[in-house]
Order: sequence, then structure tokens, then C-alpha cells
Amino acid sequence: MFSSSRLEISKSALANNLTFIRSLLGKKVRHSSVVKGNAYGHSIEAFVPLVEACDGDHFSVFSADEAYRVTQVSNGNSDIMIMGMIPKEAMEWVIINNISFFVFDLKRLTFAIETATRLKKAARVHIELETGMNRTGFAEQELEQVAILLKNNSKHLIFEGICTHYAGAESITNYYRVEQQKKNFKLLSKRLKQLSQRRPKTIHTACSAALIRHPKTQMDLVRIGILQYGFWPSLETFIELSSKTGIKTSPLERVITWKSEVMSIKEVKTGEFVGYGTLYLANTDIRIATIPVGYSHGFARGLSNQGRVLLHGQRIPVIGVVNMNAIVVDISNLENVQVGDEVVLIGKQGENVISVASFSDFSNQVNYELLTRLPEHLPRIIVE
Repeated sequence: MFSSSRLEISKSALANNLTFIRSLLGKKVRHSSVVKGNAYGHSIEAFVPLVEACDGDHFSVFSADEAYRVTQVSNGNSDIMIMGMIPKEAMEWVIINNISFFVFDLKRLTFAIETATRLKKAARVHIELETGMNRTGFAEQELEQVAILLKNNSKHLIFEGICTHYAGAESITNYYRVEQQKKNFKLLSKRLKQLSQRRPKTIHTACSAALIRHPKTQMDLVRIGILQYGFWPSLETFIELSSKTGIKTSPLERVITWKSEVMSIKEVKTGEFVGYGTLYLANTDIRIATIPVGYSHGFARGLSNQGRVLLHGQRIPVIGVVNMNAIVVDISNLENVQVGDEVVLIGKQGENVISVASFSDFSNQVNYELLTRLPEHLPRIIVE
């Protein structure tokens, strides 16, 4: 397959990250590998077998189509949990394939019961509670109806779990809100168990950020996304860990490396503009290189005039507007750059490391967004 850039997925980096994550977990706490958003851009097809090779056996996805993709590459011994969308036409497939799923409104719960009854196979449901995120989840006034359905349909519903999601555990600005969510969850989950007279197999609320900043939220299972890929949810989470453990350097390793190459080189004279419009004006004679990667490949336009790439082991600036299929970088301070030289957009080259943000190791919004926007057509190559 021919491509202007490629993504390398490191087995050893993933193994390192999973070892670190597991060191933070209680003895009986299960780790669910979150692979929504095409495994945060790493590719479900490439990533799931690597997790299983590291003894992972639980995956969380957003939707039924992602669950299907996991089943196509899984060894068949792992649990799959859908946290979001299940089209009506997919519910039968989900239940038949023993996939568990979040239920957050009465309509979905009723439909799951109807489908399970028709199939004569129990549906594995996680009851999501609304604790303050105000996105999805059952409100307190709905719990009695939920409990009745759980109680009266024990043959058709496996009470797999009770869960919620925290509204920004990575930031101290959300501390009060998260603390209130924790209290709400404790009260609502207790109420549901009392009303239904049934106990779930698993209670889970924690994501990557909560694992670090609110370790008592581990419960029975943690849903870990960004950490396993080698990124911190925010700078605050790393500072929190450092203050607790004394760790000064990040124990995480980036699983993904994004590489391309120099496509062309040319000289630009003082006073000339580079690229579209007037965003970059050369205030001295410069030498530039064009890299065949742009916003159509997931390199955000927001990185125009401020992104960075690695070339010859040095961090060099993106100048001008990020184009659909290309970026321009200033190579004036480098010697002997040739067409075909390797360029690293994410990852390590020489002694330098660059984040997906190309300018900040802890720009979490850019990390999440850019990773998940990496096109599926870019080849993923498994490396040690």
C-alpha cells in the first residue's frame, strides 16, 4: 500500500503502559481497555490483539459497529462492553454475541427486554446513573421503574453492572462537581439495589483521570483510554501522581509514532509569503521543506504557524497555513536535508520527542482530538 505517511504501533510501549496501569489497581480490580474512536486513532484492528497479547480481556467501545470490529480481531476470550450507540437493528446481534451494554433510558431497557425475550437469551445490561454529567443516565425519579423491570425480568436481563461517568476528573476546576457525583452515585446505586433486590456483577465509574486523581473510585473495574496509549489526561494528573509517588519523569511511553518524509525543498527570499494567504512572511532568506501531510490526514489546521515536527532529530516549526495535503516547515537551521528524509510528526527521533499537539506534551484537547482524527486509511505498522 502506498501512502504519504504511516503510523507505527509499538508493542513494547503498550506493554510498558499496561504494566504501569495495573500497578495502580487493587488486586481484584479489572482493567477495561477503551478502544472507542478507532482505538484513539491507533486502529481497533491493530490494537486489540496487542492488548490481548498482554493479557487484556475486556474492551469498552462507544457503538455497536466498533464492537463488531473488536469481535473480528479478538481471540474470542475477551468481554466487550458498549457504552453508547446501539441502533435498533443491532440489538439482536449484540445480545446473541453476549456483548454487554450501557442502558440509560427506559426505551432502550424495554427494547432490550423485548429482544431478549424473543431470542430466549438474556441481555447483559449496565445501568448507567445520572450523577451530574447531564449527558446520559437514569435520573433518581426513574429508578423505581428501572428496578421493577430488573426485578420482573430476571430471566431476560443479566444485571451486569451499575456505572456512571465523571464530568472532567482530569481538572481541579471540576473537583467539587466530581465529588458531588461520587456522593450521588453512592446514594443512587444503593437505592437501585434496594428497590430491585438485585445486585450487579460489576460496579464501575473510573476513567484514566479518575484512576490517578480519585483512586478510591476504582471499585470493580476501571475504563482506561488515554493512559494506555501513553498520554496523560492532563498535566494535572501527572503532577498529582508525581506528588504522591515522587516520580519525576513520565512512566508512560507513546504507543504511536507518525512518520512521513520530505517531499520537496526550496529557497524563499526575504519579504515573500509562504503558502496560502499572508499568515507567514519571510523576514529573512529561508529554506523550506514541504511534507505530504495535511488536515485531510488529521494534522489540524489549528497547528498553522505553530506546529512542530522532528527532522534530523531537531524540532522545527511549521510555517504558514496547514493545507489539505501538505505542511511547510522551516529547515534554515538544518544542514544536508534531502528529499526523502524521515519526518516524525508524533513520536521520537534522536533525543527529542514530540507530542501529537506538535508543541505541547500536555495539550489534552489536542491529544484526544488529533489522535481520533487520524484517518483509518493510513497504514498502521506493528513494531517492537
